[in-house]
Amino acid sequence: MFFLLHMVSLCTLSVSSGASAATHYNCNSPLASALPHSSFQSSSQSSVRYAAYNAKLNRRDGAGGWSPMVTDQGPWIQVDLREQFEVTAVATQGRYDSWDWVSSYLLLYSDTGRVWKQYRHEDGVGRFVGNVNSEAVVQNKLSQPVRTRFLRFIPLDWNPSGWMGLRVEVYGCSYKSYVADFDGRSSLLYRFNQKSMSTVKDVISLRFKSHQAEGVLLHGVGQRGDYITLELHRGRLDLYLNLDDSRLRFAAAVTVGSLLDDQHWHSVHIERFNKQVNLTVDAHTQHFQTKGEGHSLEVDYELSFGGIPLPGKPGTFLRKNFHGCMENLYYNGINIIDLAKRRKLQIHSVGNVTFSCSQPQLVACTFLSSSSSFLSLPSAAPATGGFAVRFQFRTWNPDGLLLSVPLNPEPQRLELQISGGQLRLTLHSPGQQKSEVSTGLRVSDGLWHSVSLDTRDRHIALTVDGEPRSTTELWEQVETRGNFYFGGCPSVDCQVSTPTFQGCVRLIIINSQPMNLSHVQQGTLGNYNELQFDTCNIRDRCLPNLCEHGGRCAQTWSSFTCDCSGTGYSGATCHNSIYEASCEAYKLIGSSSGFYSIDPDGSGPLGPAQVYCNMTDEKVWTIVSHNVTAPVTVRGSSPQKPHVMTFNYSASAEQLRAVVSGSEQCQQEVVYNCRKSRLFNTRDGSPLSWWLDREGEKRSYWGGFLPGVQQCSCSLEENCMDMNYFCNCDADADAWANDTGILSYKDHLPVSQIVIGDTNRTSSQAVYHMGPLRCYGDKSIWNAASFYQESSYLYFPTLQAELSSDISFYFKTSAPSGVFLENLGLKDFIRVELSSPSMVTFSFDVGNGPAILSVKSHLPLNDRQWHYVRAERNVREASLQVDQLPLRFLEAPADGHLRLRLSSQLFIGGTASQQRGFLGCIRTLTVNGVSFDLEERARMTPGVSSGCPGYCSGSSSLCHNRGRCVEKSNGYVCDCSQSAYGGTTCNQEVSVSFDRESSVTYTFQEPFSVMQNRSSQAASVSTESSSRAREDIAFSFVTSQRPAMLLTVGTFSHQYIAVILAKNGSLQIWYHLQTDRRADVFSPVPGNLADGRLHRIRIHRVGKNLYIQIDQDIHRKYTLSSDAELILIRSLTLGKVTRRENLNEEVMQAASKGFVGCLSSVQFNHVAPLKAALTNRGSSLVTIRGPLVQSNCGALAESTSHILQDQAVTANKDKEQRGNGSQRDLAVIAGVVTAVVFIAVCALAVMSRLLYQQRQAQRSSGGGGGSGGGIKEEQRHSMYTDYRTTELQLHNTIRDNMKEYYI
Repeated sequence: MFFLLHMVSLCTLSVSSGASAATHYNCNSPLASALPHSSFQSSSQSSVRYAAYNAKLNRRDGAGGWSPMVTDQGPWIQVDLREQFEVTAVATQGRYDSWDWVSSYLLLYSDTGRVWKQYRHEDGVGRFVGNVNSEAVVQNKLSQPVRTRFLRFIPLDWNPSGWMGLRVEVYGCSYKSYVADFDGRSSLLYRFNQKSMSTVKDVISLRFKSHQAEGVLLHGVGQRGDYITLELHRGRLDLYLNLDDSRLRFAAAVTVGSLLDDQHWHSVHIERFNKQVNLTVDAHTQHFQTKGEGHSLEVDYELSFGGIPLPGKPGTFLRKNFHGCMENLYYNGINIIDLAKRRKLQIHSVGNVTFSCSQPQLVACTFLSSSSSFLSLPSAAPATGGFAVRFQFRTWNPDGLLLSVPLNPEPQRLELQISGGQLRLTLHSPGQQKSEVSTGLRVSDGLWHSVSLDTRDRHIALTVDGEPRSTTELWEQVETRGNFYFGGCPSVDCQVSTPTFQGCVRLIIINSQPMNLSHVQQGTLGNYNELQFDTCNIRDRCLPNLCEHGGRCAQTWSSFTCDCSGTGYSGATCHNSIYEASCEAYKLIGSSSGFYSIDPDGSGPLGPAQVYCNMTDEKVWTIVSHNVTAPVTVRGSSPQKPHVMTFNYSASAEQLRAVVSGSEQCQQEVVYNCRKSRLFNTRDGSPLSWWLDREGEKRSYWGGFLPGVQQCSCSLEENCMDMNYFCNCDADADAWANDTGILSYKDHLPVSQIVIGDTNRTSSQAVYHMGPLRCYGDKSIWNAASFYQESSYLYFPTLQAELSSDISFYFKTSAPSGVFLENLGLKDFIRVELSSPSMVTFSFDVGNGPAILSVKSHLPLNDRQWHYVRAERNVREASLQVDQLPLRFLEAPADGHLRLRLSSQLFIGGTASQQRGFLGCIRTLTVNGVSFDLEERARMTPGVSSGCPGYCSGSSSLCHNRGRCVEKSNGYVCDCSQSAYGGTTCNQEVSVSFDRESSVTYTFQEPFSVMQNRSSQAASVSTESSSRAREDIAFSFVTSQRPAMLLTVGTFSHQYIAVILAKNGSLQIWYHLQTDRRADVFSPVPGNLADGRLHRIRIHRVGKNLYIQIDQDIHRKYTLSSDAELILIRSLTLGKVTRRENLNEEVMQAASKGFVGCLSSVQFNHVAPLKAALTNRGSSLVTIRGPLVQSNCGALAESTSHILQDQAVTANKDKEQRGNGSQRDLAVIAGVVTAVVFIAVCALAVMSRLLYQQRQAQRSSGGGGGSGGGIKEEQRHSMYTDYRTTELQLHNTIRDNMKEYYI
C-alpha cells in the first residue's frame, strides 16, 4: 500500500515541480560571488582592508578576507542574497596568506535579516566544521536545504596561533514563490465545479510561517461525515481526517512538528491513497490509517484555506484563523495562490488576503546559561508611584529566576521565578518576611507566554496570558532601586542562589517604554552576559522521540529524560528489557516454576509476553496458552460449511515466532476423538479436516509425522485400528476412535486455526482439544565459537546501531588481550576488547571524538573461566558491565552527534586488519536482542571451530542459582560464593529457624557505594557519571507471626530499606531514601502471608522503578518518589533489630517483635548474608544474636500445611456430624479442639527447646565459641565444605591446575 502511495507522490511531482527547486538536478550554483559589496555585513572589522565585502571565496581583495575587531564579544558576518534562494551548501576559507582562519562556526538564516534561526544537522548538531589552514576550501552540504535570503556565519573556534579570518560562499538555486498573507480574519475558498468532490488519492503541499501557535490552515467537510482539517495547535500541526463515518465527529488528531510559531518557514506535505496517509512536516513524517469505512474523501462545495468560515455569515469563523503567510499552496496539483492572485472564479477570497508576506518581526534574545546569563535594563521613570513590566518568554525549564527588581529601602527586592513549572512572585522584605503571588498555569511547555507585572496603587498584580490577575496588597508603595534584571544578575549587584532563567524573551516593555534589544546588543542600552540576540534558539529535544518502547519524553532546555513506567523496559532511553529472554534464563538465576513475563528479543521491538515456565530437573519448558482450554465438541459440519476455531495465544504472532525459533524443540498436542467423522476423504485422499500453521498455511498431517504427509500418529507407530487407513478416524466406524498426536515441526508451530468438516452425518461427532505450545531449551545460551588463530574472525552484516545498541556475550581465554568485536565506518567505529589481562574496554566514536569506557577487575580475566560482558551505547550515555563488578557509565556530551554510522562488516573475534585477534571462546553473543549463530558461521571459517572445549561449556546447567562453573583439570567445581544457595551444585537451600530474639547482621566491609573501579576516558569528550541506584533482594520465609521484621538494610546516612509483615500479616516494603521526606511504603497484596506456608519474595529496583514478585503468580511495579542511591551502606539485618534510630513507628514495632519462623536463601545484590553467617562463624562481618537452628523451610512449610489441612478436615467433619446439635454441644467441641491445638503447640515448643539445648551442649563439648547461636560443626562441615575458600584462593587454585589450551 505504501508503495502505491509512493507512486502517487511521484505522479504529482511533475505538477508541482515549479514550486520546488528541491527536484532540480543542479541546485548547487555559487550565489555569493557575484553579489555587490552592500550584501556583506559584519558585527565589526579590524580595519577597512578587513571589511566583510572582502570575504568572497578565493578572492584576495583588501586583506584577503574578513576579520573582526579583537574586542568584538559576538563576532559575525552575514550575506544578503537579495532574494529568496534554496540553499544547499556553504563553504569557508581562511584569510588569504595568513594565520587567520575559523575552525568551527554556527550558521543562521533569516527571511528579513531581523529574526534568525540556527541551522542544525540531521541529529540536532549546530556546529559546522571549518578550516585547518588559510587556503583549503571546506564545503558543508546541508542535509535539509533551506529557503532563505540572509545567511549569518558565527565563528566559534579559530586558529589559536592567529585570529579569525573568513572567506565564504553559498550554493543553491532560485525557485518560484507564490505567497499569500492571512491576517487572522481572512481565508481563501476553493470551490469545486460540481456539488461535491470525491477523491481516492490526495496530495496537498504548502509552506507556512507564523508567530502564533493557533490557527486553521485547511478545512473541508462532506454531508456523509467526511472531513479534513489541518490546524496549528499549541505550536504543533494537527491533522483530522475521517472517511465515511458519521459517528466520528471528533476523531483523534495526528500530530507532527513542534515550535512551529517561530516566524520561520515550515513545509507540509500530505499524501493519501485510500486509507493510507503520510503527513510530513519539515523532516518528520507520520504514517497512519484513516478512521471510517470508506476509501474516498468526499468534500462538499469547497475547501477553505486559512480558516473555517461560517456559512451565511461572512467574516465569522468557527475556530481561530491562521495568522501568517503561506507559500506554494498546492491541492492535487492546483496552484491555489496563483489562481487567487489571478482572480480566477474557482477562488473566493474572504477578508483581506494579500500576496506579499508582511508579518511583524518580533525580535527575541536567548538566555544561553542557567547560571551566568542576565539582561540588565534601566527603569524608565513612571508617571506615578510603583512600576509596570510586560514581556513574553518561552522555556522548557521547570525552575529558574525570571526577573528580579531591587527595591527601596535596601535589601527589599521583588523576584519573579518559575517554580515547578508555574510562575511565583515573591516580595522579600526586611526580617525574612515574604509576600507571595502565584499562578496555576504551566509555563514550562515551550510555548510563548505573556507576563504583566504591575505594582502601582499599593498592589502587586500578576497577569499571565490574559488570565484573571493574581494580586496581593502592599503596606506602602514600592520604589525601584537601580536596574531590572532579567535572568540572573552580575555578582556585584546581587546574589542568586537558585537557577536562573534559560530560554527566550521578547517584547520587553518597562513603564510603557519598549526596550530595543538591538541597542542592548550595540552596547548603548543596559548590560548583558551570555545572551544570543535576534534569535530564539529553542529546540524540541523530544522531536523525534528518542525514548524507545513507548517511553514518554520530558525535556529541559539542555537535555531530555525518558519515563519508562509501564513499558517493561528501563535505562536512559527505555532500551533494556526488565525481563529475562527465556524460561531457561529465569532458571539460571534461581527461579522456580511459575508464570513469568519473557522478552524473547530483549531490547528489540517485540515487547514482553506472559508464559508459564515449568522448570523440571531435566528440561525447562516454556508453555504458551491460548483462549480455548476446554475440549470442543463438533456436530453438523461439512466440507462446505466446516467448523472453524481460531486460537488466540497469550503472545503475539511475532513473539511466538521468536519463542519458537529461539528454542531447541517445540511441540503441541492435538487430542482428537471421532465417531463416524473422517480426517481424509477415503476416495481421493483430500483432507476433510485440517489446521493452519502460524503463517496461515493449510496443514493436514496430524501429529508425530513429517510435514506434507497426510497421516496420523498411528500410521507411524503401525498400530492403526484398520491398517488399510493411515488414521483411526478414517475407518469411519460407529464407535469412538482416537487420533491424538503431537505436532513437533517447529516451523509450523503454533497452530493458529483448526477446521473440522465431516460431522454432518447421522451419529457423526468429533471432540478435539488443542494443547498449549510447549518449547524447551534456549539455543543461544550455549551457542559458542572457539578462536585459535589470531588472524581468524567471524564476520556478520553491518551492525544496525545508529541511535542505540547493546552487546552482550561470555568469553574465556588464556590470552592477555584481544578484540572481541569491531565494526568500522568512514570515521565512526565501535569496539569491545580485552585490553589487558584484567581490563575490558568499550570504545566508540559517533563524531564527537573517541569515547573510552573501561572496567578493571581485581583478578585476572584471562583465567580460562567464563566471564560476562555487556556494553551499551545510546544517545544519552554508554555503559559497560563485566561479571558482577560495578556498572560503569559515560554520559554523552551535550548537543553532540547522535548517530553511529557504520559501513563495514561486523567482525567477531578479530579486526579488519587481522591484528590483535582474540584467542579463546565466545558464547551467547546478543546484539540488540538478536542472538548470533556463532556455531553455524564457525563451521565454514578457518581458524575457528564451533562450540567450546571444557566441562563448563555444555548446554546442561551444572551449577544452579547464580552458581559459577569453574573448570578443573579433572572436572569442575561450582563456585557458590555469589549464590544464596549451597551444596556441590548450588541448589541446596540454606535455611535457618529464628526465634524472637534471633538476628543475623551482615556488616559491609567497606562503604558499599564506593566499591568502584575507575574508568579511563577521552578527557575532552564526555564525563563519567556515578553508579546508578540498583538493588536486588530475594529470600524465602515461613512464619505464623505478625507483625514481624524480615529484613532491613541501613546506611551511615540514615537511609533504610525494610521488609516487614504488618499487623494483618500483609507484606510491606519500606524505602526511605531521602531523610527530609517521608518513606515510600508499598503493600503488593492485602492478604495474610503469616500463614505457615513458604513464600518467595523478589525485589528489584532500578532508579525510581521498583519491581516486586511474590511466589510465582504475583508481579507488581511501583514508582519511588526518589531515584537516590543508598549512600554508604552500613549493614543488613535479618530478624530482630536493636539499632532502631530513624525508623518509622510501624517499622520499629515490627523490628522489636523480631521474626519467629524460617528464613531461606537470602540474597542482597551479590551478598548472601544468611549463608555467610553459617559458613563464616567468628567473622568480623557477621554478628549473630540469639539462637539459630539449621532448618528446612520447605519441609517446615509442608508439615505446617498438613497440620492446617488436618485441622480443617477435622473441624469440617465435626461440623457436619453435629450441625444440628445444640449450642452447648458446639461449645464443648470447640473447647476440645482448642485444648488439642494448645497441647500440640506446647509439645512443639518443648521439642524445640530440647533440641536447642542439645545443640548448645554439642557446641560447648566441641570447644565452640563465637557469638550467639551456633550450628552443629559436623553438619556444617559436610554441608558447606565446597565454599570455605575465598574467591581469591579459588582463582589461585584454578590457575595452578588449569590444563585447557586453544589449539
